[in-house]
Amino acid sequence: MRRRLVVVFLVPLLGVLVVLGGAYAWSAARSIQQEHIAEQLGDVAYFTASARQALRSATPELVEAEAVRYADVYGSRVLVVDRSGSPFASGGAGAESLTERTEAQLQLALAGRRGEVPQPAWPWALTEVVIVEPVLDNGDAIGAIVVAGDVDLAREAIVEQWALLLVGAGLATGIGLIVVFRLANWVLRPVRRVDRAMAAIERGEIDARIADDTGPPELQRMIQVFNGMAEEIERVMSRQQEFALNASHELRNPLGALLVRVEHLATGLGEEWQRDVEETREEGRRMTRILDTLLNVARSGQRGATVEWIDVAELVEGRVEAWRDVAANAAVSLCLSAQHVEPLETDRTIVESALDAVIDNAVKFSPHGARITVTVRPSDAGAEGGDGVDIVVRDNGPGVDTEELALLTDRFWRSPQNRSTPGSGLGLAIATDLLNSVGGRIRVDAPEDGGLAVTLRLTRGNAS
Repeated sequence: MRRRLVVVFLVPLLGVLVVLGGAYAWSAARSIQQEHIAEQLGDVAYFTASARQALRSATPELVEAEAVRYADVYGSRVLVVDRSGSPFASGGAGAESLTERTEAQLQLALAGRRGEVPQPAWPWALTEVVIVEPVLDNGDAIGAIVVAGDVDLAREAIVEQWALLLVGAGLATGIGLIVVFRLANWVLRPVRRVDRAMAAIERGEIDARIADDTGPPELQRMIQVFNGMAEEIERVMSRQQEFALNASHELRNPLGALLVRVEHLATGLGEEWQRDVEETREEGRRMTRILDTLLNVARSGQRGATVEWIDVAELVEGRVEAWRDVAANAAVSLCLSAQHVEPLETDRTIVESALDAVIDNAVKFSPHGARITVTVRPSDAGAEGGDGVDIVVRDNGPGVDTEELALLTDRFWRSPQNRSTPGSGLGLAIATDLLNSVGGRIRVDAPEDGGLAVTLRLTRGNAS
């Protein structure tokens, strides 16, 4: 993001520098050239007066000595010709060095016409500035003068101006970069703090806040809203933790009393009741584990999972046996089909709770005489989350429409055709949350022959 801000601020700055710098460079070059041409025109006027006297008196020495000294000092060439076009006096060069264009201008000057004033050109295109003027006496041309000025000094002055301009542009760009980076940091510093605070909250540090109030007013307002949102989330989670703590603590006493009552009743029952008593004890121990998990959640704000190696087929068989009587009371048959699967490292209590929620949902919505099949099989290696175990609960209930499948795992959602059946719409939502906490997931399908197929996918190496 800082890179984009730097580009947004820096590109216009560079554009302005290029436009203004280019205009200034061209203006400075033209100014220096015009000054050089003006100076040379003054020199031409001076030599024209001297040449007039020399031509009148036919004494070339009057102008030649000055022309030679001028050529030595300024490196320019001076040539004076008489009315016939023959060289009369020179300094630095003779008629043999004249170009065709200069000779054409010289012929115009001998006819009494002034030559064109040279115009500024690109500095790298400069060679020399040639000015041709007629020497007039009472309106008649008695000769002409040619002054070819050296442009090295003008070119050096232009290069010096351009070098200063480049240095100034470099300094301006450097200062602009410093300003832009400081501005970008000033703008993005609160955003980074918000990002760090959000990451901290994601890690479970609910008390993370942003104390810095620097940055633009809009970001300061965003920080205030974020802190308020974080405080509200912390307050809600604290209430949830308090509720879980109180509920789990209050349930432990009646559960303990219930287990004691079961043990007391078991002493007066015959051998034929021992299996039912043992199943009741196991359900009581399982309820105790669930309450311990709730207590861990309430105290630490984390899942408190106990990861262990479990035999998924054995776990599913135990839960199917536990639900068999409930299914029988609902006139529903519960069947198990288990393939061989490798042991899996995960949280037993969470898997049991998620499977219970799915089986409870299937029993609740299956009609009398229906059949529920629970299948344990290895996950398809080509599917998402492969190399794991699938637990598929297949029922023959009324099912739902295809477009409603994605809504089944939403909290409190119930199909319109099943509103009369008792329930809260939380079963599959709870199972989804539980499996997500150990790296698993739930998929709900609608087979062509009716009912639902709920797949609990447990993957290897994702439990934490």
